[in-house]
Amino acid sequence: MPERREIGHLEARGLVAMIGDRLDAKEEGAAVAVVDPHGELVAFLRTDGCGLASINIAINKAFTAAREGVESSVLGERSRTEGFPITNFGDPRYVGWGGGVPIIVDGVVIGAVGVSGLPEAADIELARWAAASLADTD
Repeated sequence: MPERREIGHLEARGLVAMIGDRLDAKEEGAAVAVVDPHGELVAFLRTDGCGLASINIAINKAFTAAREGVESSVLGERSRTEGFPITNFGDPRYVGWGGGVPIIVDGVVIGAVGVSGLPEAADIELARWAAASLADTD
């Protein structure tokens, strides 16, 4: 049976630290979650000034991206345009807001990053930036 690559805790901590440093530099409050390919939490950070709701939202954005292998915003857009409720996935952790990005290495989802607490475009930008640092470069 082939071995499946998953994000390790050191990589996950590194991604959280990267985003945390950018948030600290701008004195912005947000939550950052890194999950494995099953959507289970590996590393987390809540910076000063982050709203409490953003904690679970960041985790859920990462969960959604890991489970579906697409950005959480893509799933949200598909839900709206294709007319299916996101609740069809049968798990209340699925969300359609932007800011959850899968980490794909060698064509395989090894985990995902979720950011919440900033305007949606900023959440997306930070999550994409962090995911790209580990993702395929081809």
